[in-house]
Amino acid sequence: MSWWGKVIGGAFGFMLGGPLGALLGATLGHGFDKGLSGVEQLGGPQNWGEGDQERVQAAFFTATFSVMGHVAKADGRVTEDEIDLARRTMETMQLDEEQKRAAIGLFNTGKEDGFPLVDVLEQLRKECHRRVNLIQMFLEIQITTALADGELHPSEQQVLISVAEHLGMSRGQFERLLAMVVAQQRFSRREWGAAKAPASRESLSEAYQLLGETKASSDAEIKKAYRRLMSQHHPDKLVSKGLPEEMMKIATEKTQEIKAAYELVRRSRKAT
Repeated sequence: MSWWGKVIGGAFGFMLGGPLGALLGATLGHGFDKGLSGVEQLGGPQNWGEGDQERVQAAFFTATFSVMGHVAKADGRVTEDEIDLARRTMETMQLDEEQKRAAIGLFNTGKEDGFPLVDVLEQLRKECHRRVNLIQMFLEIQITTALADGELHPSEQQVLISVAEHLGMSRGQFERLLAMVVAQQRFSRREWGAAKAPASRESLSEAYQLLGETKASSDAEIKKAYRRLMSQHHPDKLVSKGLPEEMMKIATEKTQEIKAAYELVRRSRKAT
């Protein structure tokens, strides 16, 4: 957990900087408010090293929880379901008490009027250096936040579209990702909610949607989609690109859901 150790030790201010540094610094009581020029001097796409990875991990953590708060407040109020989701995310990550306080502080900051969403997203995109899978994981977490109360409000959807656009994702890509996350949530509730219950037509349909395919897709197309999604969500690969180590379990759970959906589709096809 080297990135967090440097953060709480106050040695990360000069490495992070920008609006994300200011947010994290304010939450922890440090003065991480230096400009983006400091970030640019310490590395870019052509100079990827340990310090860069740790900086991306800090940026991802900061952006994730602050934007979660902003998305949760998009429809005018933060529901108990959204608060519970934020807590469950922290529990899944097995954050220690200090990290939880930071995450809660960032979530609350994101709810405030005047939250610099565009600035935060622009810096996150810069820090991620076009690491598409990392950006996708960030968006999946934000979509899951918006869906925490069981529905996607128009105001939440507009915020999510804006988030996606500022991170370089097209409207079509966002719509496909949204459909995948919705299907993933529904499939997960059916698959894990009723232990060993026979698969329903609904769960099979959601399994196809989760994979981004249909019943008309060939076996080869299904397998290709499965392998692509498993690669995109591979925990070790994501951590190597800057996902905080604490979020590995979130990525692992997603790969388990993808695998379960693929196995259900495969069994269904063998039975026909």
